[in-house]
Amino acid sequence: MHTLLRFGYPSLSVRCQLDSASSEGKQLTVGSPIVVIEAPPTLKTATPMPSLKINSGLVKEGDVGRIIARKPKDVWAVRLAIGAYLLDGKYFKPLDISE
Repeated sequence: MHTLLRFGYPSLSVRCQLDSASSEGKQLTVGSPIVVIEAPPTLKTATPMPSLKINSGLVKEGDVGRIIARKPKDVWAVRLAIGAYLLDGKYFKPLDISE
């Protein structure tokens, strides 16, 4: 899909393209199951007044949870067995039920 935007300047145009290859990989939505692939060094709680703490073995590789909210910059609120935390997308992947 291509979209061509033209602004008031005759020599300025912007072409936007949806890259379907990059959006196929992981399609996360609220309620999606995830598995932690790398333990984050610090944890931020997903509460109205969040707190930051050192991950001293609370969240480990292989822990399973569910997405509860989407935050800016590839940060996700995830409900794990020990509570709800904000995790960067690089620390988990969608859980494939066939695994």
